[in-house]
Amino acid sequence: MLNLTEYAGLFVYLFLGFSFIAGIFIASYFLRERGNDPRGDSIYECGMVPIGSSYVSPNIRFYVFALVFVIFDIESIFILPWAVNFKTLGMSGLIGMLIFMAILSVAFIVAWRKGALKWE
Repeated sequence: MLNLTEYAGLFVYLFLGFSFIAGIFIASYFLRERGNDPRGDSIYECGMVPIGSSYVSPNIRFYVFALVFVIFDIESIFILPWAVNFKTLGMSGLIGMLIFMAILSVAFIVAWRKGALKWE
């Protein structure tokens, strides 16, 4: 038979979490500033009249640069715990990290040759 007393802490935690979120929404509804300013519905509120379309096509190089950053961010995440436990991992840990670094070096060389690291 299922004993729900073991889950009492979880239910209390979920209830408090949902109550907190609901309380924030209720408080923001009652405390918000109400007004019918026609400028509040406009796209720009900085005083300038909008010119042209609001759609701007993003440049793909920003995404490529971000992906290259993620590659080396993951590398740094894996190298620190490896360096801390280097003595306990032994030769197999060293070979595993060398293989990992070789794969990431290939990714770095490919990104470099494709020109993904050039910021123009």
